[in-house]
Amino acid sequence: MDNAKSNEKRIKYVEDYLGELNLKKEIIDYYKGRSILVTGGAGSIGSNLIIALSKLVGNEGKIVILDNLSAIKEKDPWNVVPLSNVMFVMGDVRSDIDLKRVFKENPSIVFHLAAFFANQNSIDYPEIAADVDIVGQIKLLEYSRLAKIEKFVYASSGCAIYGSYPELPLKEDFISMHLTTPYQINKMTGEMYCNFYQHHYDLKTVNCRFFNSYGPGEVPGQYRDVIPNFIYWAMNGVGLPITGTGEETRDFTYVMDLMQGLIKAGYYEKAVGENFNLAAGREINIIDLANMINKITQNKAEIVFLQRRKWDTKPRLLASIEKAKQLIEYNPITEFEYGIKKNMEWFEDNWEKIKRLADFKPGMSSAVRGFSGNKKNA
Repeated sequence: MDNAKSNEKRIKYVEDYLGELNLKKEIIDYYKGRSILVTGGAGSIGSNLIIALSKLVGNEGKIVILDNLSAIKEKDPWNVVPLSNVMFVMGDVRSDIDLKRVFKENPSIVFHLAAFFANQNSIDYPEIAADVDIVGQIKLLEYSRLAKIEKFVYASSGCAIYGSYPELPLKEDFISMHLTTPYQINKMTGEMYCNFYQHHYDLKTVNCRFFNSYGPGEVPGQYRDVIPNFIYWAMNGVGLPITGTGEETRDFTYVMDLMQGLIKAGYYEKAVGENFNLAAGREINIIDLANMINKITQNKAEIVFLQRRKWDTKPRLLASIEKAKQLIEYNPITEFEYGIKKNMEWFEDNWEKIKRLADFKPGMSSAVRGFSGNKKNA
């Protein structure tokens, strides 16, 4: 499918979701005409959020994306749908030049999604991870403070900050310092810096703790999430690699539901100064995920079981979403299998680009990210 048709379909995905969501008039009015900065707007979550915000702010508003495309092979911004009220700036949250450029657009809200993603990547490159995730965030918070931003919404990670062996379902008041990767440490530190700027400078901040996102917009690769990698390998007829027994669980959350949570977090005053989970609130076994993807793609290759990664100390993940429901009326509406099928549909529509940009480097230390198999059609 060519870019224009793929983009039209992407826009329709988001518009259909917003239609089903039926946002309150007060939320729609709140966003109308605003200038909004989204860091990491070329990623899976960000690129869908951009489409929704573009519709909400209307022709009188503006969405500014700041993204250095570091997570995208060939630094190709094809994932960003071109829209008349969206401005893309290829830049870095660590750069004063780039930050001055985007803050000249006078944003009133900042959604900070940019990060050095994720666990294994941060283990392989801990200094870069700290520089991007901590120093970069401090710079962004400082510019936001000086610009008198109305609200700063931070994309934290519930998969990261809860530490090892917590009681399920995971609730926001659980605290653990037993963090096993630099990424986890950086995300916890990011929340702490938001809290500091909230209490010391009265900058209104919100910490949204994402759980295992999936959906249109994420290209598979060495350091990417399990679902896009599983889909990619299954579509190539490759046996899916599972680290562990397959009985491990994750709380997979459709990207549109995360988009909903971010939009509401940016609106509700009750969210200010709070941390809350954005998740589906259900457990999915990894073996069930693999079997589902194999069935839909008709992949006959056998599942490959590998040793669990040393840093992966949480065999189960399940979030409580009661706080988000109460504070921002969060309501994840996407059934898991429906979300998987939509994800696969996006893969099929963009298959040639995905094959070109999927980035699996040999010899890395992570069993899953380093696995490639014998691809039939790549």
